[in-house]
Amino acid sequence: MILNLISRYRPYLISIILLIAILAGQSSALAQRCCGPNSLQHWKQQQANGSWTTSSPTIMQHHGESESSDDEDEKKEDDEDEEKEKWDVDNPPGPWEDIKINTDEGTWISLDVSPDGKEIVFDMLGDLYLLPIEGGNAKSLTSGISWDMQPKFSPDGKRVVFTSDRGGGDNVWIINHDGSDPEAVTDEDFHLLNSPAWTPDGQYIVARKHFTSRRSIGSGEMWLYHHSGGKGLQMTKKPNDQKDVGEPAFSPDGKYLYFSQDTTPGKVFEYNKDPNKQIYIIKRLDRENGDIEDYVTGPGGSIRPTPSPDGKSLAFVRRVRNTSVLFIKDIASGQEFPIYDKLERDMQETWAIHGVYPTFAWLPDSESIVFWAGGKIHRINLGSKQVSDIPFHIEDIRKVAKALRVPVEVAPDSFDVKILRWASVSPTGDTV
Repeated sequence: MILNLISRYRPYLISIILLIAILAGQSSALAQRCCGPNSLQHWKQQQANGSWTTSSPTIMQHHGESESSDDEDEKKEDDEDEEKEKWDVDNPPGPWEDIKINTDEGTWISLDVSPDGKEIVFDMLGDLYLLPIEGGNAKSLTSGISWDMQPKFSPDGKRVVFTSDRGGGDNVWIINHDGSDPEAVTDEDFHLLNSPAWTPDGQYIVARKHFTSRRSIGSGEMWLYHHSGGKGLQMTKKPNDQKDVGEPAFSPDGKYLYFSQDTTPGKVFEYNKDPNKQIYIIKRLDRENGDIEDYVTGPGGSIRPTPSPDGKSLAFVRRVRNTSVLFIKDIASGQEFPIYDKLERDMQETWAIHGVYPTFAWLPDSESIVFWAGGKIHRINLGSKQVSDIPFHIEDIRKVAKALRVPVEVAPDSFDVKILRWASVSPTGDTV
């Protein structure tokens, strides 16, 4: 009978014995740590006499002092390690080499025109450049391994706001017109920001803040920041966790905020939607009463809202069959008409965290628009629809990490099998 019970409950008995052994080991270690290496025997004697308890003042006092000292040492070591391991985006470890670039073309260039109409600021390969409005040699405004993009002149033309990862992730930065004193406006480490734009008074900056949930594809909200920094003010609320919102721009009087939004049905993002129906629309937020209206809608969608300096027109991009076309909307009448049909393909079918098309800009007279397409910077006059190139030339250096090359034999005579899939045994059982 007893043997049957022992056999039946053998696993439980083994577990209990192991638990007792572990607790005994922990008690010995505690006595060593609390009372010193020479007091273990004394502790055992007290325990045998029944005079020791876990609330012993002497033991608890020494234990607390030891823990406090250990915690302080560990914290000091962690702080030192963190300081040593702090990542510098512009000075990462590893072998690097300088690559010379000499080009008069660029890909996916975002640009802006200075308030006096004399200069263009644009991004290319992660750096910012200044260019005379007539064209010529571009002057570097920023440089380094950090990725700088989406520049915008301040209303007084003295500073440029842009997106940069030089702090470790995409945030909003400001730099002087001469390239001095770059300063971070935002310091987000998770809900990263991009697509900055100034308020007309030059005091505040709106940017798109990125939010994700259970899927890496996320949505955006428009947040307003003072140029000196701060936590910001939420202007719009994301519609859900996956449908994109972005490309903010203020009206010249500051009353309205325009932005584009994926308004396709449902809450789940899907690739390769039909752009000839409607994916994106341009919405308009009234900053006085908080109302948001669907402002530019229709087949082909509408993206990259860009108000004219005189407030009479809104430039935007729309898909016409397989072509991305530059359109103008007359604010007063609501009439919309195309002016240029040779843009690069926009990104409406995909997910466009940094904007569905690169930024373009009006000249101060509201009669011409400067934009990028086909690798070049162009200028189009709205009245005549005449297009002229603004040539640029960049001669610069980029630091490039050497690629890690590991020889791989493509078709060896034999190889080790790592995993079997869809195994099927023959009827005879001797072959798989």
